[in-house]
Amino acid sequence: MSKNTLENLFAPKSIAIIGASNKKGKIGTVLVNNVTKLGYKGEVYFVNPSYKLLKLKRCYSDLNNIDRHIDVALVAVPAKFVLDVIVASCDKVKNFVVISAGFSETDAEGMKREKDLAQLAKDHNLNILGPNCLGFIAPKLKLNASFAGGMPKAGNIAFVSQSGALAVALMDRAAQEHIGFSQIVSVGNKMQLDESELLEYLAKDKETKVIGMYLEGIKNGQKFIETAKKVSKIKPIVILKAGKTEKAQKAISSHTGALAGSDDIIDVAFEKAGVIRANDLEEFFDLLTLISFVDAPKNEKVAVLTNAGGAGVLTTDAFKGKDIVLADFSSKTKDEMKSVLPQEASVENPVDLLGDAGEDRYQSILDILNKQKVGVIIPVLTPQQQTPVEKIAEAIIKNRKHSQSAMITVFIGGGRIKKSVDDLKKNYIPNFSNPDGAISALNKYYKWSLFKKTKEIICKENINVSRKKQVEEIIAMAKKENRSALFFSEAFEVMKKYAINPVSYVEILPGSEISPIMQYPVVIKVDSDKVLHKSDKQALILNIKDPSALEAAAKKLRANFPTERLVVQPMHDKQVEVILGIKQDSIFGPVIVYGLGGIYTEVFKMVNFLIPPMTAQSIKEQILKSKISFLFSGARGQQAYDIEEFASIINGLMDFAVENKNISEFDINPLFIYNDGREALAVDIKIIL
Repeated sequence: MSKNTLENLFAPKSIAIIGASNKKGKIGTVLVNNVTKLGYKGEVYFVNPSYKLLKLKRCYSDLNNIDRHIDVALVAVPAKFVLDVIVASCDKVKNFVVISAGFSETDAEGMKREKDLAQLAKDHNLNILGPNCLGFIAPKLKLNASFAGGMPKAGNIAFVSQSGALAVALMDRAAQEHIGFSQIVSVGNKMQLDESELLEYLAKDKETKVIGMYLEGIKNGQKFIETAKKVSKIKPIVILKAGKTEKAQKAISSHTGALAGSDDIIDVAFEKAGVIRANDLEEFFDLLTLISFVDAPKNEKVAVLTNAGGAGVLTTDAFKGKDIVLADFSSKTKDEMKSVLPQEASVENPVDLLGDAGEDRYQSILDILNKQKVGVIIPVLTPQQQTPVEKIAEAIIKNRKHSQSAMITVFIGGGRIKKSVDDLKKNYIPNFSNPDGAISALNKYYKWSLFKKTKEIICKENINVSRKKQVEEIIAMAKKENRSALFFSEAFEVMKKYAINPVSYVEILPGSEISPIMQYPVVIKVDSDKVLHKSDKQALILNIKDPSALEAAAKKLRANFPTERLVVQPMHDKQVEVILGIKQDSIFGPVIVYGLGGIYTEVFKMVNFLIPPMTAQSIKEQILKSKISFLFSGARGQQAYDIEEFASIINGLMDFAVENKNISEFDINPLFIYNDGREALAVDIKIIL
């Protein structure tokens, strides 16, 4: 896709409105009024065969009657006519915004209509925003090419929304909060222009400092991660992702499938891509305002000053578990503060200025803090009886102009602080109504700044063609026999190819004798695609100590499962049981699941997720941040487990996942790991086709 055409779409010098109207209640009427009455300076053409004149301006019966090229056409005609309109117009214009509804969001007919429209776009190299979208707004151009009312303030936030109604609500609030937009884009059904295409465009838009997105779904997961990772190195992306819970879950055969919720995987994908995730609408707005107004903290140190001890304690609590920290002040700095504060004041961090603090105390401490190497200064205020709120706000505004640190405020209250908060925002100082919101948003912004500085290591899927073919042949044989899972013997061979060490075994076919077993105790289990949870089905007998006990156990299992294979394995002692698995995610493809294993896996859910491909170093870093990191750090005086070995196993599993994307579900549960030099062992392996 040519970037020039996207610039022509979102910063057009000429627009045609197909379906232009002057009838009340028509979208075509709203589009005409928005484009012509809010200050847009480009050429505007009306197209509708029902009119000769519209708004005292010529109205064309057909776009082809216009004797010049058009940058973008807004299409607001009934869905059944959209395809014909674009077919007739695509030699004259290459960029379309399809406002019309009645496509894949409706029924089978609408889905076919959208499919045909997508093919048309591909055949004629068109850019099509929508269909079923609100349109877009470019405030700097005074262009409202949408059916939302008004003209937002021009600014540095680009907002991309899958919901037109939410875009309208955000614009309404933005007017009160003094924030402005570089672009507002409603994507509708995302038939062609999706979040990835728009991220690429907005990354190069000089007017955009931060990209905010409201998404209900992601079209192409791997493409999104790849694109967002590149863009996050240039500017922050803040996403509010809807759909945290699944209404229904299909019957799942592996532990892995039951453990990996779609929202958990979204978290991992966003972290991998450097995306800042907003947990709710309030935080989304807070993050956009913060990033719009101030630059990212230069370091993790934060200085807080307050006129209320309680507010100071709440602010201190908000730092728990965060990457940003309260700065330590030197004795010299504390002495300097003591010289300008009453004796009862505290010069620790947060600095307590006391309840009768006026603007002079705030000003004095801000002057001292400006000389410290802190990333952020946070003045906190509650409107007490003697508090000159407006004068304190003026002192903060004045101070911000020459401070090297980022400045945000936490003014807590209602009517008494309203005007001052308004003044702060007019001067690009974001205010938060509570300490938790302030510290959470600031921490996410700081973590993004660290991501931006990290050196990008290109990691591509590593396909071993020969190995892939060998595994495909094993799978093809199982499918030919109408099996839904591999036998243990087959899974054993597959895992060996990926440097994962399965436990040794002896196979017993139906009706055959048991081969001599050299070492006891052993385990005997049913090996069948019909019996995947062996403990639940009593298809597993442990701790068999001699040949006669093995004969008895085999007889019992054969009575209950007469047509199934059995497998005998050595009874290994266990130190720690780990689960490893693969979930086939509908958006991001294969996802690696790992964590504490055994029978309580689904109870405790001590699991983490990784999205391939990843470097060996990145895998190790994630393990050391995971819920089972304590195993590899020698917690409570224990010998640490071998992280190199565990990371190598996960790396092998990633190779297996990317080479065999047709696998339905997979898990190793348990994998025994040891900290005494013994090699990790894959005990039970499910490869479900």
